[in-house]
Amino acid sequence: MVDRTLDTAADTFPKLVRANANRLGRKTAIREKDLGIWQSSSWKDYWEQARLIALGLASLGFARGDKTAIVGDNRPQLYWAVCATQALGGIPVPLYQDSIEKELAYIVDHAEARFAIVEDQEQVDKLLHLRAQCPKLEFIVYDDPRGLRAYSEPNLMSLEELIEQGRKFEQNHPGHVENEVAKGRADDTAIICYTSGTTGAPKGAMLSHSNLILTSLAGARADGLREDEEILSYLPMAWVGDHVFSYAQSILLGFPANCPESAATVLQDLKEIGPTYFFAPPRIWESILTNVMLRLEDCAWPKRKLVHFFLNLAQDMERRRLAGQPVPLLPRLLYPLGKALVYAPLRDNLGMRRVRRAYTAGEAIGPEIFVFFRALGINVKQLYGMTEASVFVTIQRDGDVRLDSVGTAVPGVEIKIAESGEVLFRSPGVFQGYYKNADATRATVQDGWLNSGDAGFLDASGHLKIIDRAKDLSRLAGGTMFPPKYIENKLKFSPFVKEAVCIGQGRPFVVALVNIDLAAVGNWAERRGIAYSSYTDLSQKPEVYGLIHEDVARVNRSLQEDAALRGAQIRRFLILHKELDPDDEEITRTRKVRRGYIAQKYAELIDALYSNRSHVQVEAKVTYEDGRTGTIRADVTIKDVG
Repeated sequence: MVDRTLDTAADTFPKLVRANANRLGRKTAIREKDLGIWQSSSWKDYWEQARLIALGLASLGFARGDKTAIVGDNRPQLYWAVCATQALGGIPVPLYQDSIEKELAYIVDHAEARFAIVEDQEQVDKLLHLRAQCPKLEFIVYDDPRGLRAYSEPNLMSLEELIEQGRKFEQNHPGHVENEVAKGRADDTAIICYTSGTTGAPKGAMLSHSNLILTSLAGARADGLREDEEILSYLPMAWVGDHVFSYAQSILLGFPANCPESAATVLQDLKEIGPTYFFAPPRIWESILTNVMLRLEDCAWPKRKLVHFFLNLAQDMERRRLAGQPVPLLPRLLYPLGKALVYAPLRDNLGMRRVRRAYTAGEAIGPEIFVFFRALGINVKQLYGMTEASVFVTIQRDGDVRLDSVGTAVPGVEIKIAESGEVLFRSPGVFQGYYKNADATRATVQDGWLNSGDAGFLDASGHLKIIDRAKDLSRLAGGTMFPPKYIENKLKFSPFVKEAVCIGQGRPFVVALVNIDLAAVGNWAERRGIAYSSYTDLSQKPEVYGLIHEDVARVNRSLQEDAALRGAQIRRFLILHKELDPDDEEITRTRKVRRGYIAQKYAELIDALYSNRSHVQVEAKVTYEDGRTGTIRADVTIKDVG
């Protein structure tokens, strides 16, 4: 069991950062790539900047319990703002930087945030527009001043101005931050992370310092994390995973977080940093795989054949290893050659040469994608967790990685399976509750046990196996089990499929709505001289339907091999005329499908899939980032798989 008591001198993150400043001093704590150059800040810098920001907030009247909205890309200044807020006994509330105004307004108002510290003009403009809807929001502070020189709105200031006010405040209030830090306790709320809201309005999960410290330490110890790790901090700060890996574990172990220059440069920055510790949700692994396959298609024929041969060989070997089967002699003899010619160069090109451990979580990863990266020699492992658990519930240990499980319980976590098949657990990381939503808290946690919402089971060796979301797992009209996410993940192994939604609950057979990957399919089309003018135009090309038909047929062949899912093969599919978009509320900011909303919005298309129609005329409204809307009209083709 995990010791749930914490030393009062190290029971909050500001206390831990201050201790790191004294213990680690000039060791690098965080880096940021700016204008092509990596800028480093030490642990002394980290604490001093957080302290100055805290003084600035105090000069504006910041009180214990106040909330600070944090909005922007991963930046040292925003991580320091999180620490500064906590130092004063306040609660940071990070938000997704690509949220539209309506989404920001809901969370800022619901959280009752008095302060906002944001990255740049884009976020300032959003917050200024929604101020009337958020009466508690008083002060907006920005880091990047570009484009903001002429702004004269009240209580809008730069981070530099805030820090300067803090320095003046300190002259009359010496020791103010230190006194406030000393008042902090392990059970104080450290952060409010809002859930993605797949089934309704987002809920604010309150996590204490104790929740995060104990769980982050347990996860680190379970997998042997060290002080010399390097992590790339590129996932949204609003997502609890980034908060645990880039903030909590970085502070607890003293390793540096590295902030990329922009979302567009992540893959290049990954190569430059060469992290030892890497996390990516399935959609990122899918994107990396798509890029690999696209580059491979551009290779000369002999090289392409050679690479495919060794990739297939390595993947077959990895499948055998994961299944506990012996690997034949010939592949073992050929593997070193493949490592020299293919695996090591490719791993190096991806920036993963130094990776000691990599995780994936958030949703189920396609087994083919998982095997592909492990076959390259990248130690990718599955982790099961959620916001309400402070991330860690189970983890795959080295030497005990299995294709069909998400690992065994992290120390301190107890797991049981309800009669309904739902996974329940309790641990030091179970959250304090949903902010201003006691009913939802009571429905989620009973007698200390948290209802995960996932259907699964424990095998004889304690490995947890997740089948699907409990509410999504169902059966076809004929009784065949229907796990939509499992089938969708098989489809998304294709570099040409970006997203897929499978329908079948209570229906006679399974149908699929498919989103193509514009970059991958566009590249494929250009090499074949297929002209197109837009996503909508490309998606309805007969040649593209033929391409996706091959992927659907591949999935059906794999389902045919599983007696329990043989009846769940896809009979008909269509390619959607637009990409599923968070701005249109079809998927969340973490790219989780809002099934109920899609079933309602695309009811006409779904009905057509279950009819004998081969085409359907559609008209769809789309929402742009600035709130403007437009309309897309298309003649969508429906294809039988046969």
